[in-house]
Amino acid sequence: MSARQRGKVGASWFTLFTLAWLALWTVQLTPLQLLIPLQLDTPDDAAGWVSGVVSSGLVLAIGGVAGVIAAPLAGGLSDRTRGRWGRRRPWALGGVWLGTASLTAIAFASGPWGVGLAWVGVSVGVAVASAAFTALIADQLTTQRGAASAAVSSSQALGIVVGVGVIVLLELGVVVGYLALAGFLVVVGTIAALLLPDPPARAEVSAAREVRTLRERLAALRDRDFAWLLAGRLTVNIGNALGTGLLLFFLLYGLHRDAATAEDELLLLILVYTLFVVVSSIVSGWISDRTGRRLPFVVWPAVIQGLASILLVVAPSLTSAMIAAALLGVGYGAYMSVSLALGTDLLPYAEDHARDLGFVNVSASLGQLIGPLLGAGLVALVGGFWLLFLVGGVLSIVGGFMTYAIRMRDRTTSAV
Repeated sequence: MSARQRGKVGASWFTLFTLAWLALWTVQLTPLQLLIPLQLDTPDDAAGWVSGVVSSGLVLAIGGVAGVIAAPLAGGLSDRTRGRWGRRRPWALGGVWLGTASLTAIAFASGPWGVGLAWVGVSVGVAVASAAFTALIADQLTTQRGAASAAVSSSQALGIVVGVGVIVLLELGVVVGYLALAGFLVVVGTIAALLLPDPPARAEVSAAREVRTLRERLAALRDRDFAWLLAGRLTVNIGNALGTGLLLFFLLYGLHRDAATAEDELLLLILVYTLFVVVSSIVSGWISDRTGRRLPFVVWPAVIQGLASILLVVAPSLTSAMIAAALLGVGYGAYMSVSLALGTDLLPYAEDHARDLGFVNVSASLGQLIGPLLGAGLVALVGGFWLLFLVGGVLSIVGGFMTYAIRMRDRTTSAV
């Protein structure tokens, strides 16, 4: 019996898998953090910058809704796809190519409507590819799910550094920045999709699908524990987005930096955040695999993230922002790494892995894209950023404790 048949994979699999996620996160988060705010910034008068914040939030939220619809649909279709190209590969390639085309379009778009329409294409492409790549964890792994989940979450932080770092340090500008992201996605995403193994569904999995009723096929959405996981991930990710998604505007208008200084300081904060996300996600994923315990590595990291956001309410300065970035990284890295592994453990049916993991992905990406819209409203409400960070902190803590509603007594993988 091969290593893969025993539910284990080697370094080459992890390398390709990590690179795929690095590309997906880079093209999703770099526009969110830097390019879209720059495209829609309106600093002409005292109230103008608030209009730019609101426009950015609306555009990102519309993309989030599109991703919510696309991810589970694409996942469900990939569960049922048969052919010489496999189940997951056609959807991974289709998502990568749609995202690439949409990034090219958004580079030349102008105004909220043009940017918003192109961003929907990017969000849908990333959601479709993410559903396919995430399904590989459940398809091929049993004892390495925490490690694979750590690769996903650490790539999220690295993706911001890669995207923002290259664009800021090389002074690429908005148009060239988007085109660079498109090139990165199409090359890395295509190679990973073609080279990662995509074994056919087992005969018993295909047979099980044929005899199940529609009610049974929707079991994951009716499963109490799975629903609590999705709700917690959504809440924590909204909290994280409130703490990180409008940082450029915070530096520009909360700390009153000029544009060049704000971009440099944003990159510095992202580097600190990334370092702690990567270390935290790898360590927590490894420990949770070794011990079989998931819940503590989900709940308490979310609390740490929440306290980091509240720090920015108490002491809004660059120094406190640096400390908060480190704490946010520790909390978010551990939370995302282990909560994805926990979601994989909770899947009720092997034949619907991609669809149900699409919901797990959506719960995170929707939070990251709705957060700026909610944040824009909070900023507009008080004309500043303190309420933004306060609400983000509270939501992170509440979302973490929601995970304690999950009952693991009857699950095959212990999490307590």
